[in-house]
Amino acid sequence: MNADARTSRLQSNPARRMGRALLDIFFPPLCMSCRKRVAEPHALCPACWSVISFIAGAVCAKCGTPFESDPGGETLCGPCHANPHSFDRARSLFKYDDASKGLILGLKHGDRLDHVPGLASWLGRTGAELLNSADIIVPVPLHRWRLWKRRYNQAAVLADQLSRWSGKPHTPWLLERTRPTPSQGEMISAKARRRNVLGAFKVPSKFRENLCRKKVLLVDDVFTTGATLDACARALKRAGAARVEVLTLARVVRPG
Repeated sequence: MNADARTSRLQSNPARRMGRALLDIFFPPLCMSCRKRVAEPHALCPACWSVISFIAGAVCAKCGTPFESDPGGETLCGPCHANPHSFDRARSLFKYDDASKGLILGLKHGDRLDHVPGLASWLGRTGAELLNSADIIVPVPLHRWRLWKRRYNQAAVLADQLSRWSGKPHTPWLLERTRPTPSQGEMISAKARRRNVLGAFKVPSKFRENLCRKKVLLVDDVFTTGATLDACARALKRAGAARVEVLTLARVVRPG
């Protein structure tokens, strides 16, 4: 059930409205970013909403980076021409910058799982076309030691929420990170990032039959250079996936 349907059901049920009103008295909904009071749960206040750079309008047909002006048609950006990605298409909700960083880091490292319903709702609307065409939803995996340390995989939590709303199956263990790679944030260049994750992912043999000729929606939190997403896409396609599309909360957008 999508967010609009849930809202309609809530509004049409007096008992639910009363329960919601009582809940708001004792636990008033707060802005996901600044923690000021807001009208609805899992929302941003007007001030925080206004500074988030949501990605809309003309974007690269491949990686989804926004264009400053609309070049028309299915245009690729310069980097996609020079170094084609292994995934087929990527889209992101907003730019990764000072305004959005707190939302991402809160989810990733701050145990702010209460952000998930709001973020996944926006992500589902942004990626509706990709979500509708997908056969299966797969998160970018963490290595088991990092997962044990962090206690949850933020990409898997987002993928699970998207699965619940769309009805598309979510298989969190279909893709496996085979070695504990250093954080991509520690890499000094795009080349170093690609080298860091080279051969770091695989699809276990027991899942390959389920993946054959499927359209996969790969979910992650941030698109930086695309190195990790490319490595995942290569592993999925080697295992039989027909197409791999990518949906992320944020993406780094460099000037020019």
